Amino acid sequence: MNESQLMLDFMICRIPGLKGKEKIELVEKFEREDDLGGVLKAKGFNMAEIKAIAEKDVAQARKLGIKWVSWRERSYPPLLREIFDPPVLLFYRGALPNPEKPLMAVVGTRKPSSQAAGRAFSISRELGQAGIPVVSGLALGIDSMAHRGNIEGKAHTIAVLGSGPDLVYPSSNRDLARRILETGGLLISEYPPGTKPYKSNFPARNRIISALARGVLIVEAPEKSGSLITAAFALEQGRDLWVDGALVSSPHSAGTSRLAEDGARQLSSAEDILAEWNLEGPAVRGKERDKAQADGPGLAASMAEYLDI
Repeated sequence: MNESQLMLDFMICRIPGLKGKEKIELVEKFEREDDLGGVLKAKGFNMAEIKAIAEKDVAQARKLGIKWVSWRERSYPPLLREIFDPPVLLFYRGALPNPEKPLMAVVGTRKPSSQAAGRAFSISRELGQAGIPVVSGLALGIDSMAHRGNIEGKAHTIAVLGSGPDLVYPSSNRDLARRILETGGLLISEYPPGTKPYKSNFPARNRIISALARGVLIVEAPEKSGSLITAAFALEQGRDLWVDGALVSSPHSAGTSRLAEDGARQLSSAEDILAEWNLEGPAVRGKERDKAQADGPGLAASMAEYLDI
């Protein structure tokens, strides 16, 4: 991508009030930043101001060592490209996922029961042992445990942020974010460097979590959990939707139970995902061994610093 296309995409990314699909239409239509002048004028925007913001974004990303990929480029995640409103640009730290390798999204409430936290950790660890990276949102609760379990399983977990990739939210997860990068994982966002974690960013962030993955697992979710937004996106995008069968009757899982009643698949272990996707991993090859590990002191030792157990 040449410098003119680069600046054009950064400018389109910064046009206020446009939906994702509208921005992609501009990317498809134009090749040079000068082509954008008429559109900006018609919408009441000053081209010089938009360009100045875009130039600042480019400079800040380069200064911080933050990479980006445009919808135009072949390296753009292919499953994300297929959705109705993919981001024009993705900003990231780490390495983009292998497009040939399936990903699994694991999400849930920020205030899980101890059983749900343990399940998120152990299932994500099993997925990691089978070579499947987990995608989640780096939030407290289920998201954090999913990332930690996947790292424990030696996979390259992926955190989708509702802020710029240089601003980890919540700040208490900065050490986890650092560990994700140190173990070959990825921090990724549609928001340019310096973007604060505004509340309105997170529902939009959830569509990327589901879009990157082949399937989505909701571990535990109350009636109004934000993870139900991710579930809705998963269905809209044609992704496999699972709920944790061990928790559907939990008093903390009203939202999860409703998904199960509406037809979401109930998962008992990571083996269910591997079998559905015709994959083989440690959980399939050594069922009894892995069950002993998941239920025994190995899991407790791994989780000791995260849970009061």
